[in-house]
Amino acid sequence: MQNRKPFPVDLPVSLSRRRFVQGLAMGSVAAGMGLGSRALWANTDQVQKITTLTGTEFDLTIGETVVNFTGTPRIGTLVNGSLPAPILRWKEGDTVTMRVTNRLPETSSIHWHGLILPSAMDGVPHIADGFKGIAPGETFTYRFPVKQSGTYWYHSHSGFQEQTGLYGPIIIDPREPEPFTYDRDYVVMLSDWTDEDPTVVYAKLKKLSHYYNFNERTHADLMKDLKEKGLARTWAERKMWMQMRMSQRDLADVSGYTYTFLMNGQTPADGWTGLFRKGEKVRLRFINGAAMSFFDVRIPGLKMTIVAADGQYVEPVTVEEFRIGVAETYDVIVEPDDAAYTIFAQSIDRSGYARGTLTPDPAMKAEVPGMDPVPNLTHTDMGMDMSAMGHSMHDMGGMQRSGMDHSQHQMGGMQMQGMDHSQHQMGGMQMQGMDHSQHQMAGMSMNGMKGMKHSSPNPAHPSDFSNRPVKHAPTEFGPQVDMRAQAPQYRLSDPGFGLRNNGRRVLTYADLRRLGGTDDPREPDREIELHLTGNMGRYMWSVNGVKFADAEPLRWKLGERLRITFVNDTMMNHPMHLHGMWSDLESGDNDFLPRKHTVIVQPGSRISYRVTVDAPGGWAYHCHLLYHMLGMFREVQVS
Repeated sequence: MQNRKPFPVDLPVSLSRRRFVQGLAMGSVAAGMGLGSRALWANTDQVQKITTLTGTEFDLTIGETVVNFTGTPRIGTLVNGSLPAPILRWKEGDTVTMRVTNRLPETSSIHWHGLILPSAMDGVPHIADGFKGIAPGETFTYRFPVKQSGTYWYHSHSGFQEQTGLYGPIIIDPREPEPFTYDRDYVVMLSDWTDEDPTVVYAKLKKLSHYYNFNERTHADLMKDLKEKGLARTWAERKMWMQMRMSQRDLADVSGYTYTFLMNGQTPADGWTGLFRKGEKVRLRFINGAAMSFFDVRIPGLKMTIVAADGQYVEPVTVEEFRIGVAETYDVIVEPDDAAYTIFAQSIDRSGYARGTLTPDPAMKAEVPGMDPVPNLTHTDMGMDMSAMGHSMHDMGGMQRSGMDHSQHQMGGMQMQGMDHSQHQMGGMQMQGMDHSQHQMAGMSMNGMKGMKHSSPNPAHPSDFSNRPVKHAPTEFGPQVDMRAQAPQYRLSDPGFGLRNNGRRVLTYADLRRLGGTDDPREPDREIELHLTGNMGRYMWSVNGVKFADAEPLRWKLGERLRITFVNDTMMNHPMHLHGMWSDLESGDNDFLPRKHTVIVQPGSRISYRVTVDAPGGWAYHCHLLYHMLGMFREVQVS
């Protein structure tokens, strides 16, 4: 990977914190070309619109363009001079051709995220069959049949170019009528922009993993805890986190301290605007094209009906809020009244937000809500929530950490190197003869879930095998791994930290059911368990304790049906993306497994999905957090 030209790192003193987070009003996407921000948007019946390219043949040029979101010009990596890149609108059943020319001084590429296509067209240098990237000054022609419909996106798979602007939406219109109706159709693409060179951001994280975290707990938080919980409980909780050398506010690696969050390329100060007429149904195609940021999305005053996840139809489910991980997409239908509404997407760590406005009149604006309180990580987020099984709040169920003295704690499913556990209660392990039917297992309701069949030899619901012992490979022990989950649970009905019990109806994976049924009803031929591992202090990320550079490829057999089980041994959410094949999420009913291309694995949890191995060749398999990807990555070879 070649380094980009260095940018100045420090912000000018005159640029206030509020100004930086919200961005520059009317922030220019092409200031160096003499264009104001609006010049890049077509003025039709909506106020702002990303350029849309249609047909079957496309010419795309990757180049450097001056952008300005914060008041300071920077160099962005753009497609056809646009950020986001133009919307590509295709039709299912067509064959499309993209001639991509690279005007950068370094190798580039485009990956068509979520698309089922030949390996040679997937766009990942040195993994996709025969593809070495697009050299400076050269043109590469992508050509493939369009075998699906829905909302997807495209982005660079070279270096950190995605962080500097190389991403854009894809809409594929279906051959058959869709199972829902709407009157207006908008893309809502979320992303994060930093004025810093991404190589500098990564270097800072390597030196100090919490460099961008300015939301650590304060004296005011301590006083609040003492008032609400009392001295003994507050002291016990604080002592536990200090002994583990962990932070309850370790929510995101990169924050609004350096990021300006964008919606369709617009800063929060300016905001994206979409128009509608009274009585219309509006389809919003949400795409998280961020490099590192999860967003919690809501539209105060409007309910959202989820009709598709990752481009695939689901049984409609109405919610007030949803979390969208990096690289995920959700299509929603809203029915606004004759009023303006704010589309509000706050970052998972509450350090900033992106926003837009749905309105019948460009002059009408809606109030921008305040951000929710900064959440704290809990025992659940560490795989340690044993309260539902009668253990005290101080039981340490779920994580393994070396070099700590927890001798006064009950160790529920938690093991420490060099410690004598013979006298400890071991909650969170397999416990024969216990009736768990009425328990709440780490945020997942075990009672009344759809499709639950405990007597089935082939589990219909993840809860049937969620308490199996966890096997840690020898490679997971060493300086590259600083924690291991011993009692991870399936938490499909848990919306995640910051969203639990917030008074709003929040989408969870347990709500997703594939419309029309599971495509491949076969039971898995074999299971592969992959542990998501890391050392936060050293900012090292890996799979099974082995970084990509040292790992052998995963070898799968063409035609087999796999169960992939992820165990998250870290305190971070990881959006895991498998190229070239669908992931059928085991969410509760074998007959209606939702199809996804990117799956969030919550901290200290496990999750599983089935894969029909139907795509020969080389494929990438990785965490979609850009600065995790260097280590938390595997090559898959199918033959």
